[in-house]
Amino acid sequence: MLDIKFIRDNLENVKTGLGRRNGNNHDLDALLKQEEERRKGLQESEQLKNKKKKLSAEVGKLKHQGKDASKQMEEVKNLNVFIKELDEKIEELESVIHEKLLHIPNLPDESIPDGQDESSNRFVREWGRKPSLSTKPLNHIELGEKLDLIDLRRAAKISGARFAVYKGAGAALLRGLVNFMVDVQTQENGYEELYPPFLVNKASMLGTGQLPKFENDQFAMRDDPLYLIPTAEVPVTNFHREEILDEESLPICYTAYTPCFRREAGSYGKDTHGLIRQHQFDKVELVKFSRADESEQELEKLVQDAESILKKLNLHYRVMELCAGDIGVSASKTYDLEVWLPSQNTYREISSCSNFRDYQARRAQIRCKKRTGGKPEFVHTLNGSGLAAGRLFVAILENYQNAGGTVTVPDALRPYLQGRELLSL
Repeated sequence: MLDIKFIRDNLENVKTGLGRRNGNNHDLDALLKQEEERRKGLQESEQLKNKKKKLSAEVGKLKHQGKDASKQMEEVKNLNVFIKELDEKIEELESVIHEKLLHIPNLPDESIPDGQDESSNRFVREWGRKPSLSTKPLNHIELGEKLDLIDLRRAAKISGARFAVYKGAGAALLRGLVNFMVDVQTQENGYEELYPPFLVNKASMLGTGQLPKFENDQFAMRDDPLYLIPTAEVPVTNFHREEILDEESLPICYTAYTPCFRREAGSYGKDTHGLIRQHQFDKVELVKFSRADESEQELEKLVQDAESILKKLNLHYRVMELCAGDIGVSASKTYDLEVWLPSQNTYREISSCSNFRDYQARRAQIRCKKRTGGKPEFVHTLNGSGLAAGRLFVAILENYQNAGGTVTVPDALRPYLQGRELLSL
């Protein structure tokens, strides 16, 4: 969340920054009016408590001298009533202010382009070449069903729409992709692997910004106060919640494979068939905890680490810098990696890499102890998909398809499929 003191000291800049997102300044003037009321209440409460302390000392002194202290005792009694009422009012204001702050998004980085949707995103670079296919490309559903790699019909019978069953070589390919990605990130790119819980509590969801804004997108447990994770970002970022890290330990880099669960409440009619947008999907996540002055360069490294997977698989992709109106609520700056899909003749997002600065760390109370001493400071958090396994599965089927409907296994994946070179019936 944003720091209320920062909002107060930089009001016009904050309004401008929020306006770049969607034109909504979240009624900051009313928020600061409540904050001023809270601060005045705290000052008044402190004054009354000091007065009570002096009176209580006077009562003790008078009693010790055998004198009448009834007047002072009555005044202390009245002060207790005033203090209690004032503290309750302050507590209520703090709760209201905190709730409002939870709904205010992060400020977009000054360097990212203006705009309200993906049409204003900025092209950064591309890598590789589009495949030269001798026949009209089949889509991943046609290929997957023809080669008996996936079964969407039976998945719908088991669970409903937007679920998939991976079969035989398809299941092996998905599992191989996950193992390949984790191996690259741990053995080559310097990440430590975590295998976190797939169920998290409300505090964890609040810490990374999934709550309260995206409550309707989450799968919540009926009988327990837990949520199925929408991404490994949630448990991995909260791994250090309410901790003070040593500055010397930064950056801390974690990778984690998990299934991810999303209701996709706001995406009706989008990619309802196939593997692009599922209620349950697999993903390898990259999460970093960084010093504030190093988070920008750590974001660039994070993007390169995600790109390394696509390069090893020789998949054509491009990197886009998202505009202010297209970045996520918690993000300050985001790059999307978009892989080429021949059947759609377009690019589709396969990774989103973001710098959240201290927005998540402030919510989750993750700080670092400075080597020079002084008060601990909030770290910066970053994360990115490294990558979404289901969409990578789609990209491999479509980009490596051959005439006749077979699929060549990329060289880098063959050790994970017992040396298999071709997917065919």
